[in-house]
Amino acid sequence: QVQLMESGGGLVEAGASLRLSCTASGPYVCLSAMAWHRQVPGRERELVAVVTKDTTTHYEDAVKGRFIISRDYSANAVYLQMNNLKPDVPAVYTCAAVLCGPPTPGGLAGPPIPDGPDKIRNYVYNFWGRGTQVTVSS
Repeated sequence: QVQLMESGGGLVEAGASLRLSCTASGPYVCLSAMAWHRQVPGRERELVAVVTKDTTTHYEDAVKGRFIISRDYSANAVYLQMNNLKPDVPAVYTCAAVLCGPPTPGGLAGPPIPDGPDKIRNYVYNFWGRGTQVTVSS
């Protein structure tokens, strides 16, 4: 079973930085897009940033210029460098990944690659981590 494990969350003051990490493990050949999402209580989960297999990146407007998503293929990891954090209610940041290549031993196959001008925002993710909480105090 493919697993994603996040780390790096915590409580910081406004203006500080945090670096989130997510490591993938399990029986897979490749992961195409990997992304970070966030969710606060009472609201739907929302996309934060995406990095594709060819390292194309996308950031939601709220984090552009402050966050950097990157991936390390040798470590099977994706990172989110969060700078100049703004005061906010506690949010859970969750890592997600899209399977590519052959199906897993359990028969799970990757979803269709999205199309259209906004496709990088429309991936269907196979795998999700449990999340790491980030709290930014004012």
